[in-house]
Amino acid sequence: MKLYLVQHGDAAPGETDAARPLTPKGRRDVQRLGEFLTRNGVSVSCIVHSGKLRARQTAEAIASRLPRSVAVEAREGLNPNDRARTAAQLLVGSGDNTMLVAHLPLLGKLVSRLVIGSKEPALVTFVPGTALCLERSESGSWTVAWMVRPELLARSPR
Repeated sequence: MKLYLVQHGDAAPGETDAARPLTPKGRRDVQRLGEFLTRNGVSVSCIVHSGKLRARQTAEAIASRLPRSVAVEAREGLNPNDRARTAAQLLVGSGDNTMLVAHLPLLGKLVSRLVIGSKEPALVTFVPGTALCLERSESGSWTVAWMVRPELLARSPR
């Protein structure tokens, strides 16, 4: 199983818009991310997100660029300050490749929880529009396969 963890794209500040939609930069970044994932053969059975507008917009933008139709749905337990253990339990029993679109600090803690069994120390640094791929072995252990940040995709060939 592969798990793709995505931090939502760059969003408007809360003082400007309480709903925090993606900024034009955030939309561009996640569109590039979706194109990158398609070019590299990424396939998922579903994309789940926190339900917050910026996460939903990110999930939908990525889904629209994948080569086949993918269900996009909101799930509890993926908000910024939710527990990594709760988010990890969403994955129990799943053997399908899945994408989670969520927030910090949850994503960083979730990576550490899955890879080393504890939410600390932080193993990776996310910025808005980052994607990280984890692979689960047959024994159930997780490893980091790759990570890509938006500044790398801005230089990628189209």
